[in-house]
Amino acid sequence: MITARAAATFEPVGRSVATARAFVRDTLQGWGLGDIVDDAVVLTSELVTNAVVHAGTAAEVLCLRDEDGVRIEVVDRYPERELPLQDPGQIIANPDREGGRGLLLCAALATRWGVDYTAADKRVWFRLDLPERPVGARSAGPALPDSALPVTDARIHVGVIQIDRTGAISAWNEGAQELFGYPADKVVGKPLSDLAAWPHTPGTGTGIAEALQLSRWEGSYGVRGADGRTIPVYASHLRVRDSDGEPSTICLLVRDRERAVLQSPPRTPAPDAASQGSSPERSADPFEVFIGSPAPDDLDGLLQRTVERARDMLDGDAAYLLLATDDETELEVRASTGLPSARQRFARVPVEAGSGRYGSARMPSVHEDLTVVPGAVPLLAGTGMRSVVTVPLKVEGRLTGSLGVATETPGRYTNEEALRLQFAADRIALAVERARLTELERLRRGSLSFLVEASDLLAGTLDRDQTLALMAQMTVPTLATWCAVYTVADQGSDPKLSYVLHEDEDRIDNLKALLSKVEPPDPVPAPGARVWTAPSDAAHSAALRTSLRSVVMGEEDHHLTPGATLATAAAVGGETVVLPLVARNRVIGMLTLGKPTDERFRQEILELAEDLSRRAALALDNARLYSERTAISQSLQRSLLPPELPEVSGGVEVDVIYRAAGEGNEVGGDFYDLFEISDGTYGFAIGDVCGTGPEAAAVTGLARHALRLLAREGLGGPAVLERLNTAILDEGARSRFLTLLYGEMRPQENGGAELKVVCAGHPLPLRLRQDGSVEPAAEPQPLLGVMEDLELYEQHVTLDPGDVLLCVTDGVTERREGTRMLGDDGLADVLTTCTGLTAGAVAARIMRAVERFASDAPSDDMAILAMRVPE
Repeated sequence: MITARAAATFEPVGRSVATARAFVRDTLQGWGLGDIVDDAVVLTSELVTNAVVHAGTAAEVLCLRDEDGVRIEVVDRYPERELPLQDPGQIIANPDREGGRGLLLCAALATRWGVDYTAADKRVWFRLDLPERPVGARSAGPALPDSALPVTDARIHVGVIQIDRTGAISAWNEGAQELFGYPADKVVGKPLSDLAAWPHTPGTGTGIAEALQLSRWEGSYGVRGADGRTIPVYASHLRVRDSDGEPSTICLLVRDRERAVLQSPPRTPAPDAASQGSSPERSADPFEVFIGSPAPDDLDGLLQRTVERARDMLDGDAAYLLLATDDETELEVRASTGLPSARQRFARVPVEAGSGRYGSARMPSVHEDLTVVPGAVPLLAGTGMRSVVTVPLKVEGRLTGSLGVATETPGRYTNEEALRLQFAADRIALAVERARLTELERLRRGSLSFLVEASDLLAGTLDRDQTLALMAQMTVPTLATWCAVYTVADQGSDPKLSYVLHEDEDRIDNLKALLSKVEPPDPVPAPGARVWTAPSDAAHSAALRTSLRSVVMGEEDHHLTPGATLATAAAVGGETVVLPLVARNRVIGMLTLGKPTDERFRQEILELAEDLSRRAALALDNARLYSERTAISQSLQRSLLPPELPEVSGGVEVDVIYRAAGEGNEVGGDFYDLFEISDGTYGFAIGDVCGTGPEAAAVTGLARHALRLLAREGLGGPAVLERLNTAILDEGARSRFLTLLYGEMRPQENGGAELKVVCAGHPLPLRLRQDGSVEPAAEPQPLLGVMEDLELYEQHVTLDPGDVLLCVTDGVTERREGTRMLGDDGLADVLTTCTGLTAGAVAARIMRAVERFASDAPSDDMAILAMRVPE
């Protein structure tokens, strides 16, 4: 039975793929189906790409929810493209091919999938079932004497808070007011994160934003009261949605010591007939005995419970658990208790640290006194632990981890404790490995979704600075606490610090100041992440020097105060890694990721960062190439235009407006010029070469410089254009036809100006008289670059005081809005409103009218040359 439905249609353009992903993600999260969001987003991305990019049709995405899962359908309008028939024994597609990956992913990730054809469309669908969860049941506790009941205050206050989808408080009851001291009008609309003191284990755990997105959550945290004190509370969160489908979270809160009011009782399996009839001396499951019931359903919870129970079992002072990497050459610290574990988390140690039993994690080992063999267990260096026992976790003979228990008393542990710990490790190894594989699968699917969206974002810009910003914003805080991007301009040049980002914006400036004083990492092209200690070393040295100077001499650094220096040292004091940005077999930069003090990177995060760095490097290099091409094109375009306009004698006003169309990475064909031919005589020209790019630029440069040279040789207008026509035709296949308006102007002593004009295929110049009338100032003649023999003639025009001569390129007259075009008549109508304006004001009014004629950006270059004789 379908319980919810959502549909959307997307146009056949590339950006629709990202929009479709966002639609599916928002829909499923609104339905509370966060467990399958990543898989659904990846599959939708592939299928919508097939529809809008490859098939070239609009795509309709339909999400159908039922009690067991969700079905997503992608419909396109290209039914002629059929799937090839495959033999059941054949592979669906080659993973190395560009095509067919969408169906491969459907086969790999979906519960079921298929393709349906109709006369009008093709429908590719897939189904994702929800993961199985234990069915909840109501439970009843035994009757207890009053003395055994939980202790609470005389009056219990239960705070009821409703949180909207943005994380802001939308409802606040009287119980919450009694607990925390805030009236409702003081907190409604504020984010819950402003009040919550959320417990957070660095690098893992659920944050407040994630907890509010879960369908259910239960646990402890703190809430800052109106008096500034943090009040420990126990909370139960339930995510619901209203009749309009709008999601929100209901939070029930009591004081932590009153958690029995809300805490769910542990689930115990109901006894079946066989168990009821069995002997009371029936042995319990060794795993349940060691871990307890119910067992944590997440890897971190299971590992933490394991080390706590191991420490209790051997009465130790500390315990730790390490998991093996995929190649089983190193062990990674994943849980500990009784140790300064924050700095040890995700630290790595080799599996084979030496020869013999005591140097390998593959065998149980007992160290009666670590001071006798310093460094035998690097993880315990400096912790005060003396005696330690370690045992391997193995599944089918393969090393999956190592479990250790330590104490500060020497000689405490013997082989007997090793056997007990090994017995427990054998009981839990399979459960740990199963939980680890489940986590890896979840991370893999989440990473795939992350990389899909990251690639889409990086491909959406060709701006270098924006690409740098995107690289940093995608890594912070998802992958790291802070990030710095170094760029290498040329082969052999020194790296340059180009972008710095920290999850705490207040620390960015101090972090940037610190990194600017540190030698940048070497641009080594070797793949993978390498550790870089220079930032943390420099930060701690600076913090120590500043603190000593402040304490001993009473001086402070004006740039970095002691507090800021210590905060910066803490911010970069953890592990720092460098990943090379390699594109087209050249190192173009380095991506630096860092953690705060006592934190390290997980291997899965480093692998994801390495994959992201490869995509980011190519995007950054594309942006660099595009920027270089744009700079060259703009420089070439400027060289084809006069550097400045000369001062015309006689007071004649001349003004020019030039607007290049497009993104600036191609040279346009429009140009203009105004130059002095001889004393009192000036040449002017405005032209348009067919096309854009280098060929058009060559003709533009030829025309502008030839006009100046030939005119200054004393040739008249027709002779100048005829010789220019011959020069263009001599270019052969590289030639382009050219429309050109060329003229000579001589200001008169009586205040007017005499003009000689030749209009070779160009829009006719318009003359505006003082009475507001507008008329063409020339007649059309053949354009240049087409015919060899041209018979051109010049026309004489007299501009009286107050008259204006307007010359434009066809980008002005051919400005379009749908089927409408400005045209010569529209231009003349605008010009009639310019009586009495200066030449600059006339050009500006014409440009504003052209821009307002259509809402779209201009598709052609535009040049406007206005000349006015003063009154």
